Amino acid sequence: MKRNELPGFGNMSGVKVVTTGTNIAGPVAATFFAEQGAEVIHIESSKAPDMLRRMGRAWTMEHRNARSMALNIPSPEGKALFLRLLKDADILIEASKGGSYDKWGLSDETLWENSPRLVIAHVSGFGQTGDPGYVSRPSFDPIGQAFSGFVAVNGTPDMPYAPKPYTCDYISALFVASAAAMALFNAQRTGRGESIDCAQYEAMLRIQGDFLVDGVNAGVQPERLGIWGNTLQAVPNMQKCADGEWVMTAFGGVGVMRKLEELIGLGGDPDFAEPHAGVQKRETQRAPKFVKAVEKFFSTHTAEEACRLMDEAGVPCSPVMTYGMMQDNPQYKARESITEWYDPMTGGNVKGCACVPRFKNNPSQIFRGGAAYGADTKDILAELGCSAAEIEELYAHDIVK
Repeated sequence: MKRNELPGFGNMSGVKVVTTGTNIAGPVAATFFAEQGAEVIHIESSKAPDMLRRMGRAWTMEHRNARSMALNIPSPEGKALFLRLLKDADILIEASKGGSYDKWGLSDETLWENSPRLVIAHVSGFGQTGDPGYVSRPSFDPIGQAFSGFVAVNGTPDMPYAPKPYTCDYISALFVASAAAMALFNAQRTGRGESIDCAQYEAMLRIQGDFLVDGVNAGVQPERLGIWGNTLQAVPNMQKCADGEWVMTAFGGVGVMRKLEELIGLGGDPDFAEPHAGVQKRETQRAPKFVKAVEKFFSTHTAEEACRLMDEAGVPCSPVMTYGMMQDNPQYKARESITEWYDPMTGGNVKGCACVPRFKNNPSQIFRGGAAYGADTKDILAELGCSAAEIEELYAHDIVK
């Protein structure tokens, strides 16, 4: 696909993003820009394709709208082409072990000499600075989760657990995309670029709220709660229904508790007469009655019945949705949360998540799924001014693919 064939749409139309690295954290951050109309060029190594290509149908969603190029960046010829590619780029998002680009002779300062207003986002497991023993360490999603302390507070009392799928990678991608957009705003205003250092473990550290703050200030290591929402509440959030399906609950607030207790048969009980926002384990009078009534309610209703009755009463709950359930759900259908697009890898349409979030005035679009390995390399090289003979030479020496 040539640059002039890209459709014009979205808030990022006219923005050029180059992204390198494999898997999810860095490239998916760039895809968020592509869904809003940016020109995104994803560079894979000419030595081997991105390993994400081997993970089912993930590629078509996580690289949709992006152009694909295969280039040996560290080689002298590759480095020269890379700098030419960045000359008019707005954002570079690279994912690698900390310090990799410095080792390749592509430090921030070198990149800014080439393009002073370039926003550079580095994504790595442990960051670009710090203890040398950590900076250069390799990392994947579960490593970032474990090192951040996120795993320690998830799972059951018997075993810690890394939440799936690829939680650390996607959280990192969101942080990187938002940071790059902030930096781009300032770069366009001042003409001066920025360098962003996103350590994946720090992205996971940032989302731990009271668990983290209490832990580092009071020395409190929260117990792993499993299906409980917190250490205080009397009943677990997850409830099994008569049909074997599960419902997620979130009981809290005086109004909600009044409605809930009426629904489960505790409305006339004097132990529940005074206003209260929840029932905690330590409440020896209320807690046993409440637990018994909740368990009875769910065990005598199907998940569909339980959710309908709770919804009618204004009590927050949700079925634990499966992928099959999503495609029949009226809210999923009404918002087209699961959508289709053309996948050039298979030559047909594929289903997946719609663009998130929604923009009213400049909506996102999906014009194609993730491209084949190096599919747009020739077009991109031609746009850089390479002649047909030069392009043939680059292919012959495996600089590009």
